[in-house]
Amino acid sequence: MVRLYCRKNEGHDFLCPACEELLVYAHKRLSVCPFGDNKPTCKRCPIHCYKPDMRERMRAVMRYAGPRMLFYYPLDAIVHLWDEVKKM
Repeated sequence: MVRLYCRKNEGHDFLCPACEELLVYAHKRLSVCPFGDNKPTCKRCPIHCYKPDMRERMRAVMRYAGPRMLFYYPLDAIVHLWDEVKKM
């Protein structure tokens, strides 16, 4: 989602430093998540592991890239939606 956001919304061919920082931060936070592979989607998660500024940045990325994933990455979008429905 971060790559899609950076490429389509910001117009970069490669990740800009701000998006690179966000992606590294997200991977770091996911690697120490106490839920592991059973992590719910962020909006359903009881633990908010992102700092407030990074959370807002990721929220902007998800608002932009989420609806567009169906066109650019249809299989990933369907799997993501299925995981959200399954964990309800």
